[in-house]
Amino acid sequence: MWYDFLRNYPVNFLRQKVIDNYIVDFYCSKAKLVIEIDGEYHKFTGNSEAIRTNNIEKYGLLVLRITNDYIDNSFDECCQYIDSIVKNRMSNY
Repeated sequence: MWYDFLRNYPVNFLRQKVIDNYIVDFYCSKAKLVIEIDGEYHKFTGNSEAIRTNNIEKYGLLVLRITNDYIDNSFDECCQYIDSIVKNRMSNY
């Protein structure tokens, strides 16, 4: 995701940004957006991911969770989805 899309995306994304007590996968300050890539591990964490998301969203950020399967099987669609979210969020700020 980073090398094939976000690194060269026209709106700046940071990789592995610290927010509160968490390290998020990708962060875009202009769109107030966090992107978390969820792999197999996230299926077994119970309620901790919901707590993490709620704590991050307290800063006015949207947490967008994307699965590895979605990236692997529908990369172009996934990129279009992220692009639409970024554009929508930026039009609101």
